[in-house]
Amino acid sequence: MLYLGCHLSSSKGFLQMGKTALSIGANTFQFFTRNPRGSRAKQMDPADTLALRELMRDNGFSAIVAHAPYTLNACSSTPETREFAEQTMADDLRRLEELPGTLYNFHPGSHTGQGMEEGIRLIADQLNRILTPEQHTTVLLETMAGKGTEVGGRFEQLRAILDRVELRDHLGVCLDTCHVHDAGYDIVNDLDGVLREFDRVIGLSRLRAVHLNDSKNPLGSHKDRHEKIGEGFLGLDTFAQIVRHPQLQGLPFCLETPNELPGYAAEIALLRGLE
Repeated sequence: MLYLGCHLSSSKGFLQMGKTALSIGANTFQFFTRNPRGSRAKQMDPADTLALRELMRDNGFSAIVAHAPYTLNACSSTPETREFAEQTMADDLRRLEELPGTLYNFHPGSHTGQGMEEGIRLIADQLNRILTPEQHTTVLLETMAGKGTEVGGRFEQLRAILDRVELRDHLGVCLDTCHVHDAGYDIVNDLDGVLREFDRVIGLSRLRAVHLNDSKNPLGSHKDRHEKIGEGFLGLDTFAQIVRHPQLQGLPFCLETPNELPGYAAEIALLRGLE
C-alpha cells in the first residue's frame, strides 16, 4: 500500500488534520509540533488525539510524522541555543506520547564553525539525554543538503550520530529527496545505487519515512530549495521509480512541495497514478 501525505497545519487540531488528509486522498500526514519559527506549543487534547487514532485505524493510515521547529540547533556553538533545542525536543517527546507510534523528525543542525566531529558529538549527547527507554516515539534524523555547516549532508555523518547514541533503537532516518539530490546523491540516474549506499552505511532498516520533494537546483548544488513534483531537476520519472521501489514500500511519503491543499491533492493523485 502506498502511504502518501503532505504537511498540514495543526491549528485546528489532530482530528481535523486527519479529516483534511482524507479529503485530499492522503493516508498519512506531517505536522509541526509547534510554531516552526518559534517555541510556543499548543496544548494537546486527549479526546482529540484519541479521535485521530480512531480515524487513522479505520482508514488504514501509516504512522504520521511530527516535525520539530526549524529553529532548533542541537549543535550550535551557542550554549543557550543548544539548551533551547534540548528543552523543546524533550517537551515534544513527552507530548507525543499522546500519539503512540508517531515519528518525530528533526534537522540535525549546523555546527556553526566548530567542525563536523564536534557537531556530531553535540547532537548525539543531546539525544542521549532526552531519549527514554519507555518512549513510544521514533526520532528521525533527516538527510540534509549539506549547505554551509549543516550536519547530515552525508550518510556517514548520520551513521556517526547513530553510533554514539545509547538508545539507538528509538532512532531512524527520514530521507528527503531534494536534500539527498542537492547533497550529491544521484537518485535520478542511480536510485538503486544510492539505496545500496544508504544500506551499506546506515542500514535500510533505519529508513522510516521519506520527504518527497523535487529540487530547483542541479545535482550537488547544496542549496535545499524544494520544487513541485516533476517540475524540477529530479523529474517525474524519478518519482515513479521511488514510489514503485520495492525497498521503499510501506513507508510514509510526505510532500513538502511549494503548494496549498489543492496542489497537494493534485500531486497525491499524480503519484498514485505512477504506482
